[in-house]
Amino acid sequence: MNKNNQQYTWDLTHMYKDLQSWQEDYEKVIKLTEEIEGLKGQITKSADNLEKVLTLHEQLSIKLTGIFVYAKMFFDQDMSNPQAKELYEKADALHTRIQDRLAFLQPELLKLDPEKFSEFVTSNPQLKIYNHMFEKLFAQKEHVLTPEIEEILAKMNSLGGSFEKVYDDLTINDIEFPQVKGSKDTETIIANNANYSKALVNPDRVLRKNFFKGLLGTYGKHINSLTSAYYGSVKHNVFLAKTRKYQSARQMTLQENFIPEEVYDNLLETVRNNTLVLHDYLNYRKQKLKLDELHFYDLFVPIVENIDRTYTFAEAQEIVLEATAILGEDYTNVLKEAFTNRWIDVYPGKNKATGAYAIEAYGHHPYSLLNFTGTLNDVFTLAHELGHVMHSYYSSQNQPYVYSNYTIFTAEVASTVNEQLLFDYLLKKTTSAQEKAFLLSNHLDNIRSTLYRQTLFAEFEHQAHKMVEEEKPLLPEVLCNLHEELYQIYHGKEFVIDPELKFEWARIPHFYSAFYVYQYATGISAAISIAKKILTEGKPAVKKYREFLTKGGSDYSLNLLRSAGVDMTTPQPILDAIEDFRQTLKQLKDL
Repeated sequence: MNKNNQQYTWDLTHMYKDLQSWQEDYEKVIKLTEEIEGLKGQITKSADNLEKVLTLHEQLSIKLTGIFVYAKMFFDQDMSNPQAKELYEKADALHTRIQDRLAFLQPELLKLDPEKFSEFVTSNPQLKIYNHMFEKLFAQKEHVLTPEIEEILAKMNSLGGSFEKVYDDLTINDIEFPQVKGSKDTETIIANNANYSKALVNPDRVLRKNFFKGLLGTYGKHINSLTSAYYGSVKHNVFLAKTRKYQSARQMTLQENFIPEEVYDNLLETVRNNTLVLHDYLNYRKQKLKLDELHFYDLFVPIVENIDRTYTFAEAQEIVLEATAILGEDYTNVLKEAFTNRWIDVYPGKNKATGAYAIEAYGHHPYSLLNFTGTLNDVFTLAHELGHVMHSYYSSQNQPYVYSNYTIFTAEVASTVNEQLLFDYLLKKTTSAQEKAFLLSNHLDNIRSTLYRQTLFAEFEHQAHKMVEEEKPLLPEVLCNLHEELYQIYHGKEFVIDPELKFEWARIPHFYSAFYVYQYATGISAAISIAKKILTEGKPAVKKYREFLTKGGSDYSLNLLRSAGVDMTTPQPILDAIEDFRQTLKQLKDL
């Protein structure tokens, strides 16, 4: 298969036929912004004015998203292209400028109250579509301040983001990571984040240990600067929460998606109360690896010998199509269109962005970036990203723009449901005991790293923010001791905590997007619960799930998940995921 074949790259002409068309939309966005600014102070004077502004803002948002998404994809396919880099920076600057110029919009909309809005809807029925949007807006009313303060806070957000920039500069540009050796002196590797996955799955334990100590030990040498950067980020979050009259930074962040704090607390409590099965797994891992002690650098190396098999992209496509066929013929047909109509940029390139993602601009089909090399993990990544693609596709097809975007809280559900269906399909299909063991082992590691590990991180950042809210300083030893303590609680007394492990918190970039990581844990819990229903109940569960995919953001996240058969306000979905972990471990032991 020719990896340079155009068929395996994005066709960006589906969005813009050429750069001139992109520039035309760029100019239209500026004009639309000026039109909206021209109505400043008049928006809530009449129903017709309100409808006009909301219509203009939708037109602007659709074009602005298209401009940014196109520029990002154009840049990511070849990051050495100066024209693409300029386009991306131009789109990013436009986005920031528009945000500043329209900062007055939300405070002005909030001059309305529910009664006045109802009157407007009666006199202009075109506004009825915005009922849910205004319901959410009015619920946030006490936290939205005057236009002048909102403008200052918009600039403060940019300033607050500088702490993450400091972190990135330190960890990517300034810090020099050491070269370390394995048991063979000829084998060396740089102990940096780029080599993290490759090093920690290496069968050479000496290499893993030296890599672990070299990487986290280097963070330890810069722990004062890294603590200051994180402390600044947390203080910024706490300042915003207090300014907006929230009880805590966590409440403020969760309230953006209308998630009650009980959901967060429920996750922490349920996982904490069910760590014994994790301890059981870690002891089993220690036995299988024939180790006297289990350390952090022993958590990622496969305990079952890797199946020596690679997949062509054509084979991966067929596997994903068969695994997800239970979701319906039309679902399969859309996936086939994604494969044949160049929605996916498939293979790695010299200057191509790393990793994988899915992305969409309303009015266009979604796209996905991969770096497919043919491993089993790549097949799972394909299923994962296509879950996002299908969620975006069905939401956009069935919802108006205002409700087409789903929240971050529900974002990882569709992708992980696809992974669960793929796991079940491969497990049932294989006749090889070794392949079955490898799949089970992979599944265990996925739940451990997504449910248990991300919940540990969620508890860490919750405790860190509480300290600042109680006016306690975040000193390096405080954060390091907290991290070490949580590791001991989650992993048990048999797990050996090396001195370097306490510095691990400093290498987690997600901490600069506060209260984000818990959604990985809730997402996998919801997905396992939904996939279980699909596989055991069949059509009724499929119908509920398919309806969930079409609803975008048309209702509150928790309600959307309830409609799919999952109630995240209860411990049950998390217990389902833990039970899946327990049963998978039992199956692996039986093999």
